[in-house]
Amino acid sequence: MSESTPARLLRLLSLLQMNRDWSGTELAERLEVTTRTIRRDVDRLRELGYLVHAAMGPAGGYRLQAGAGLPPLLLDDDEAVAVTLGLQANATGTIVGIEEASLRGLAKVEQVLPVRLRQRVDDLRSAVITLPPRYGPTPAVDPESLTAISSAIRAAETLRFDYRSHTGEPTRRTVEPHRIAHWSRKWYLVGWDTDRDDWRTFRVDRMSLRIPNGARFTHRSSPDGDVVAYLRHTMGFAMWPYRSVLHVHAPAEDLAGRVDGIVTPIDEHTCRLEMGSDSYDMVALVVGMLDVEFEVESPPELRTHLHALVQRFIRAAGQGISDKDFPDLPLDTI
Repeated sequence: MSESTPARLLRLLSLLQMNRDWSGTELAERLEVTTRTIRRDVDRLRELGYLVHAAMGPAGGYRLQAGAGLPPLLLDDDEAVAVTLGLQANATGTIVGIEEASLRGLAKVEQVLPVRLRQRVDDLRSAVITLPPRYGPTPAVDPESLTAISSAIRAAETLRFDYRSHTGEPTRRTVEPHRIAHWSRKWYLVGWDTDRDDWRTFRVDRMSLRIPNGARFTHRSSPDGDVVAYLRHTMGFAMWPYRSVLHVHAPAEDLAGRVDGIVTPIDEHTCRLEMGSDSYDMVALVVGMLDVEFEVESPPELRTHLHALVQRFIRAAGQGISDKDFPDLPLDTI
């Protein structure tokens, strides 16, 4: 036989990692060996720590199962590059404590990368730059918190936690956890607040879990029938401290995909845009980039803020500005 035993074991492991049942005959045909050789190779994989389950009968076969330990992994070229780059990205991620583990894993993977793959990774690393968050540091979360929340979701156990609002106000919450969302480099929990009898969204970095968990519950259907649509509504408007409503002179379909907010058609030429943000400056920036005519429906504070911005930009334009250029604006402050 021209193929060595180690090479054949790697091919066998690659087949078993496809997460399906293989009969001994199928494996033997794939590897061009006898079924007896397959049985011996399966025993060798078990000695290396892989849990290969064998079921007898017509519907039986071999299947790779999860084990208590982590035996060596087999990755193809693209998978190896993806894992390496993923570990590198996680080394500067938003989960506290995962950076060191990512660096350790990255060192181990890079140590065994073939030269051809190491060159691909090095090329990508030298070509890609990472910019800091645009609007300040990104809040990091404890990986144990994410694990505890996801375990509670799977076990359908109520979570009890202390929570800080965006203003710093402390509250104690009891929530039936539904899903964890990662949005704009922040982690959120979507759940049913049992005290308020309604769906709520919580920033995970503002949560302090209390142990043990509460009573078990029966999972509810997703809010609004679609948890993603619910998040786009709540995280795009309702949860922000600054909420603005604009009458935009453009069809609703023209704004689709261009802005994070709730776009509602008024007629075929206009629509209503509801936006949430951390400041009115952000609203001005987004609407300015849309390059459309609009009126402010609410709140009055946004009108005042936009007027002040207009005056500032006019002053910045320097000399040569007259009342004829902006007939609707008082220019006495220029």
